[in-house]
This record gives sequence, C-alpha cells and structure tokens, in this order.
Amino acid sequence: MKVVIQRVSEASVTVNQEEISRISSGFLLLIGVSEEDTQEDADWLVKKVVQLRVFSDDSGKMNRSIQDIQGEILCVSQFTLFADYKKGNRPSFIKAAKPDIAIPLFEYFKAQISKYQIPVKSGVFGADMKVSLLNDGPVTILMDSKTKE
Repeated sequence: MKVVIQRVSEASVTVNQEEISRISSGFLLLIGVSEEDTQEDADWLVKKVVQLRVFSDDSGKMNRSIQDIQGEILCVSQFTLFADYKKGNRPSFIKAAKPDIAIPLFEYFKAQISKYQIPVKSGVFGADMKVSLLNDGPVTILMDSKTKE
C-alpha cells in the first residue's frame, strides 16, 4: 500500500457537484492499494500515520500527532499511485488492485484508524472525485508499506 499524507487546514471531496465529505485541521490521505497488499500493510501504515508527529507544538516545532491536535482524516482512494510510466507516455495501472481486493482493504484501513478515536471521512471509491485542500505548511509525505519508507 502507498499513502500520500497531506497536512491540511481543510479538505473536501465533491462527487457530481455535491460535497460529500469535509474536514478541518488534519490529514488528507491518498491511498493506493496493490494486488499484493494485505491487512498487515494497512496495519503498518495506520500505525505510522496515527503516530506521525508533523503538527506544531507551542514552540512551533513539528512535534504533535493527529491525536494530539484532535484532528480529522479524509481518506481518498487513489489507484494512480501505482502508475507504471516506464514505457511510453501513457501510464499503466496493472499493479493497482482490482475493486474486489482494494475496497475491503480501503475499508479496513479506515476502520483501523477509527479505533484510535480519530474522526475519519472518505470519498467514494471509484467515483470521479474533485478533491479540494488547503495544504498546511505545505507538509506532504509519501509512505510505502512494502519498502517501509
């Protein structure tokens, strides 16, 4: 699994010109699932995301977690994180999981975050979404459960 973490002041998802999710301070997570991913991948990422200290403390240093600031998380499925662009100019997405694997793992990921008492909202899997965000910092971090980076 891959996750792009964006620290945001606010973020929202619109589908068919209707806003379906909105958060204030917290994380916008773009989540990609590959055919090889398991719940262990999701568990590792959830723990890293929840414990990631990228919010400012009273001294202005990035020293607080999403829990410390009582932030929210907006999860958006993002199969294009597994784009293969080595040949030609049109990316291939064959490494991205099909919905029968990706949807349950995406839902599992969200459920695991909820266990930490963090409000979790999401987009609509497979929909044409318009994602709006106000990146705070900007702080953007990429995590990959396979490379543990």
